Amino acid sequence: MKQAEEKFTDYLKRKNHYEQLVGLMIWDARTGAPIGAVEQRADVMSTISSDIFSMTTSPELKELIDELKTKKDHSAVLNRAVEEAEKAYNRNTKIPADEYAAFVRLQTNAEAKWEEAKRENDFDIFKPYLKELVAFKKRFITYLGYEKHPYNTLLDDFEPGVFTDTLDAVFSELKSHLIPLIQRVSASKHQPETTCLFKHFPKSDQEKLSISFLKTMGYDFTKGRLDESVHPFAIGINPSDVRVTTKYNENDFRVALLGTIHEGGHALYEQHIDENLIPYNLARGTSMGIHESQSLFWEKFIGQSYSFWEVMYKELAAHGTGQFDQVPLDDFYFALNEAKPSMIRIEADELTYCLHIILRYELEKGLFEGTIEVDELPKLWNDKMEEYLGIRPDHNGEGVLQDVHWSSGDFGYFPSYALGFIYAAQINQVIRKEIPDVDDLIRSENLEPIREWLTEQIHQYGAVKKPKELIAAMTGGGIDPQPLIHYLTEKYTRLYQL
Repeated sequence: MKQAEEKFTDYLKRKNHYEQLVGLMIWDARTGAPIGAVEQRADVMSTISSDIFSMTTSPELKELIDELKTKKDHSAVLNRAVEEAEKAYNRNTKIPADEYAAFVRLQTNAEAKWEEAKRENDFDIFKPYLKELVAFKKRFITYLGYEKHPYNTLLDDFEPGVFTDTLDAVFSELKSHLIPLIQRVSASKHQPETTCLFKHFPKSDQEKLSISFLKTMGYDFTKGRLDESVHPFAIGINPSDVRVTTKYNENDFRVALLGTIHEGGHALYEQHIDENLIPYNLARGTSMGIHESQSLFWEKFIGQSYSFWEVMYKELAAHGTGQFDQVPLDDFYFALNEAKPSMIRIEADELTYCLHIILRYELEKGLFEGTIEVDELPKLWNDKMEEYLGIRPDHNGEGVLQDVHWSSGDFGYFPSYALGFIYAAQINQVIRKEIPDVDDLIRSENLEPIREWLTEQIHQYGAVKKPKELIAAMTGGGIDPQPLIHYLTEKYTRLYQL
């Protein structure tokens, strides 16, 4: 049995090394790889990804899984690794290898076409690729099967155990509270003066500020780096190599600053996973919802808190060009937390953010239940923006083309963003009970106890503990939107004097 465990972990280690190579290629593709290399890169990605796919479905792996399953007194880590390997085996053996290879090749080409379409504001450039991606995913669902709703199979890839029935209920509750609150905020006579936010802020100074804030958060630059990309992201190659990107806007510094804090939250999670989990292929986030809870906790509950800016406002002003010199802290804080419906999800304020996600969820769900066709997406997108947020995109670049996820075939991913915000609010509630001096720690720039608490409760476990286990251990319950609703209602009622 010991020999079987060693063979199993050696096998997973080889597979992980291939996965790290793919991660590096993804990072390179999104941070400046030559556009002329797209086709060749697609072939290489397809080859490597096909080899990884083959490793998850090999008879050798199945034999090791079956042997290890015959004895149940393994460590919790090994049991979890076997469970994950078996789940992947059972799923992937149902998908023809040649179709998977073709899908990976399509992903690479589709992402390049999405960038072109977004740049040109032309959905027709991307539409045939999106149709093909949706068709692939629909075929995969027929191979894999589903319970109750076809979209559930895709959701399970990103947030295991959370399906459309739960999301419909949670999102309905959020909409019922958020839409009227947003309307009251928009109608309030007490509105922030935001001029200081949109004055010229050189990219070079924003980069220095972003690096400084990442260091304050505890991001380890000996195990990571900060780059620029069209769509901000963090990628964990392994716990010793976790990279962050951001997007700079010289006329709105918040895009880069809050985006960097957000991606830094993802990176802190990956950097503090127990490296002993690497041989078991568990040195990764347990779900995208939990991952988003970490980025949104840092962005919203730390980076947009009053206590944070009590100490960090001086540093912001020092990196600026004088635009904050005559702006009192309270006025800046109100401006930073302005709630105003906007077109772009990654630039949305925290009050309107979840409605962007709910919109995308409803469109994706419709695509895979057959009530929506790809051709209808631009109009339906614009109609829902108008219904939920009272605004309508002027062009597809700020509408249906704004996100990278569909070009990667990542259907089922978007709900994780809203779930992450819900989890983050639940986590924030628990942290403030267990660390009563949170605001004092933030004011003193001593964020390490907060980061350590998160590592103890979440980060160290990687994918060993399932999302429901982590949330239950911290809160004593399950998914609960009420802490988020309470947080947003209290904060924006106070800010807008409702």
